[in-house]
Amino acid sequence: MTSTVPSHAPDRTAASGRNVWTVVLCWITVMLEGYDLVVLGAIIPTLLKTHHLGMTAGDATTIATLSLVGVAVGAVCVGPLADRLGRRRLLIASVLLFSVFTLLVPLAGSVTVFALLRLVAGLGLGACMPVSLTMMAEHMPAHRRARASTLTMTGYHTGAVITSLLALQVTDDWKILFYVLGAAGLVIAAVQWFRLPESEAFVRTRETDGDGSSRVPFTELLKPAYLRAGIGVWVASFMGLLLVYGLNTWLPKLMNDAGYPVPTAVTQLLVLNVGGVVGLLVGGYVADRRGIKGTTVAWFAVSVLMLACLSVRMHNDLLLDLVVFLTGVFVFSAQVLVYAYVTDFYPAAVRGTALGSASGIGRIGSIVGPSVTGALVTAGIGHPWGFYFFAMVAVLGCAAVLTLPRAAAKAG
Repeated sequence: MTSTVPSHAPDRTAASGRNVWTVVLCWITVMLEGYDLVVLGAIIPTLLKTHHLGMTAGDATTIATLSLVGVAVGAVCVGPLADRLGRRRLLIASVLLFSVFTLLVPLAGSVTVFALLRLVAGLGLGACMPVSLTMMAEHMPAHRRARASTLTMTGYHTGAVITSLLALQVTDDWKILFYVLGAAGLVIAAVQWFRLPESEAFVRTRETDGDGSSRVPFTELLKPAYLRAGIGVWVASFMGLLLVYGLNTWLPKLMNDAGYPVPTAVTQLLVLNVGGVVGLLVGGYVADRRGIKGTTVAWFAVSVLMLACLSVRMHNDLLLDLVVFLTGVFVFSAQVLVYAYVTDFYPAAVRGTALGSASGIGRIGSIVGPSVTGALVTAGIGHPWGFYFFAMVAVLGCAAVLTLPRAAAKAG
């Protein structure tokens, strides 16, 4: 009896399985980055209290800064490599790099070695997010690329929450946090080796390109076809990450300076990040239906309003929670929607390079944000001027997005 099952049914099943593995493994990779980027802040009080390796507050600041510098350099450098060598290989190599050097951090015999290990781990870490976002976008239909980016980035906040909860359990035994992260990274890299498929968009581009001699170089981003979009994306990404890191670092202190008790001020950080997760899910859905550029402009615009509202002392706790929650909803997802625009606008041949440059330049904002806000706090004007500063940054982010071309350059 002849089978009536279509001959291509197994292919569809296999393709569905590959897509599931891509989604899961890219999400977990971003979760590991969220874990890592919070872990240092979680242990710095313990390192200083125990004078580990004779560490001072200045040493801790240097280590934190070098970690972010490593992340920024890794994000910029991985793009051209991912577009030439493939997303899969670069992602696995990046996870291995940061996992191995993370495992070595607790073994550092001096502050200098500690800082250098964090710098090198940051190089691998910085490469993970842009490659993961690129792979997720290329495994989703073009009309769902915004949701691909925002869904992936929920992993970041999940990782941050896991670090916070685990840090409360291990207290002074901070080395466990690094061993858990490093070991988890090695396991994920092994699973990626066996289960993570290469991006089909990259494979198609490679087949068309032959030996890769005509692949788009980084300098292509500076040519007229991409320059307008490039400048807008770089500025918006810089402003977006400045807001994300500035708020996550200083919100409790700014709220305390405004007169809120410490428990209320600390709780607002949790409310902010819960809003961030909700915003990522809602923002991706709206952007796919209404357009990425228009949604991103609206998100930055509402962020301006919410940040300005936080400069006003509120005597109603429910109102305060609502404003902080909405701030998280719009600020955090506005930044990720910039990445979504990149994955939608640029063709596959240069998509990894474009996303890596956006992430890398944005990371500079992640360093500038906490530094400027810290200076305002030190000067005794953190509230309200910290929120005025954040609101102005959101204005600049909104203006940058307004300059972006609306039409996609090339699907793929």
